[in-house]
Amino acid sequence: MLVQKIKQGNGFSLGEQEEKLKQLCKYKDYKVYKVYKDAGISAKNMSGRPAFQQMLEDMRAGKINYIVAYKLDRVTRSVRDLEELISQLELHNTYLVCDKDDVNTSSANGRFFVRMLTVLSQLEIEIVSERTKFGLTGAIKSDHIPRHLLTRV
Repeated sequence: MLVQKIKQGNGFSLGEQEEKLKQLCKYKDYKVYKVYKDAGISAKNMSGRPAFQQMLEDMRAGKINYIVAYKLDRVTRSVRDLEELISQLELHNTYLVCDKDDVNTSSANGRFFVRMLTVLSQLEIEIVSERTKFGLTGAIKSDHIPRHLLTRV
């Protein structure tokens, strides 16, 4: 069985990503159990994503044995969440396959590669956050943003 986790990003619409993943599944002879979409919800962590949580429940219930995603950063960008996910995957004999990142967690090398990609994704989130805070601080100091509109910087 197969599960897909799809989220908009990287210039491809949700529909295009879904179509590419369905083609991959057909090529690999995977049966698609269900398509899980958390459109518009960030992959910075696994909480607050109802479809993702449902996918995990289906995995725990033995309904799926592969999770197929367009890119790893569509699954999670959190190193902590990735470690939890890998543990759950191993516990339930399930594998993660990411099309564009050439990820497959069925081997030690594949799990290592997934971890390195997630570290880079988390770094990207943290750098963007730092830049945003720096920019907001500068805008406040130069009175480009009224202080009363901000709760915290």
